[in-house]
Amino acid sequence: MAKKTKSENVPKKMQETFAAISSLTDAFCKEQLNEEYAQLARYLTAALCRKRPSPLARGKTNSWAGGVIYALGFVNFLFDKSQKPSLTAGGLCAGFGISTSNGASKSKQIRDLMDMMQFDPNWTLPSKMDDNPMAWKIMVDGFIVDVRNMPLHIQEVAYEKGFIPYIPGQKNDLGKV
Repeated sequence: MAKKTKSENVPKKMQETFAAISSLTDAFCKEQLNEEYAQLARYLTAALCRKRPSPLARGKTNSWAGGVIYALGFVNFLFDKSQKPSLTAGGLCAGFGISTSNGASKSKQIRDLMDMMQFDPNWTLPSKMDDNPMAWKIMVDGFIVDVRNMPLHIQEVAYEKGFIPYIPGQKNDLGKV
């Protein structure tokens, strides 16, 4: 799966919506989660703002903000108590002043629009990327392999083609090469 480029760029007509949703997700992440979730939430909100038509053009800001965090939480197993950080779905939704069914519904809508799934390398927290098996699977000569077990030259080609997030063993503390 090729890694998608992330950006906070949004069309001019969606900038207010982006700012409103991001201010809610940033505040929630600062209080309940971490900066990794906040950054991914900004990227996801921007991606939704760029959709044509953008689903964010209608509906309540707090519902969309809750849905964004809920969708990212789904991908990163936020609702699993063994994970750090972790929250309950009810706790997450209460933080945005929405019902759990509303948060789950918005999350599902977002995940469907963005083709998000659990272990989705495009929406995995950088600190969890090493443990994400989907980020490292590539096809070589018709076989699916874990690129971390392949020679360096194959890892370099996989990285250059955008198939893996970084070359294993060559990242800094932020997950960047």
